[in-house]
Amino acid sequence: MIVKIPFRIDPLERETMLHVYLPDDYEEKDERYPVMYMYDGHNLFDDKDATYGKSWGLAKFLNAYNKPFIIVGIECDHIGRNRLDEYCPYPVCSAFLGNIRGKGGIFMDWVVNVLKPFIDKNFRTFPQRGATGIGGSSMGGLMAYYSVVRYNKVFSKAACLSPSLMVCENQLMNETKEDWIHPDTRVYMSMGTKEFGSGNLQLFPYLDQFAQAIKPALSKIEIIEGGEHNEACWETLNKEYFDYLWM
Repeated sequence: MIVKIPFRIDPLERETMLHVYLPDDYEEKDERYPVMYMYDGHNLFDDKDATYGKSWGLAKFLNAYNKPFIIVGIECDHIGRNRLDEYCPYPVCSAFLGNIRGKGGIFMDWVVNVLKPFIDKNFRTFPQRGATGIGGSSMGGLMAYYSVVRYNKVFSKAACLSPSLMVCENQLMNETKEDWIHPDTRVYMSMGTKEFGSGNLQLFPYLDQFAQAIKPALSKIEIIEGGEHNEACWETLNKEYFDYLWM
């Protein structure tokens, strides 16, 4: 079942909606569950909530999956370019996206210090690092990578689907050199061959570059033949990244 919870992000001075997936028998059992925090929460579960009318179908997948989870989807800021600002950890001037103010660090500080304690208090979670992961796609995939590096004492797993790592390549690479990363960390990264036209092949080396940067942490790179930059493609990967991150 999906529980929607209005929530305020004080440091960003805005309201958001949490889309929280709970196993259907959550109220019938007295069990605790691992948690995945995920960006663009409105795109995860229900086509009616999704920006482009197609979700990841994550609820349907999890209802049939052999391991139970709680998923905390955080809805993005839909106003103007605010999503870009919140889903980039550093101020950058991108050749493709223009000037980005880089509020991702502020956003993740709120996730770690406000949202996670709220979730752990109000739901039956396993709060420890080994039972806590993070995931997203595109700019959310970039943020998932940043988060598992910067907040590795909180997150042990990250699903980075079609991650926009090139937006802040240098800053993010410096981050991996400065932050401690536990060797039991698992990071899944994917990219489709039809995401950005003929120039897409230039993006594949970024995945390997960032996989190498976090060693001895474990990583898996998946190149999706014919894969596009959309929710329909990311839906096909639900089992792939859950199996790898939670094996």
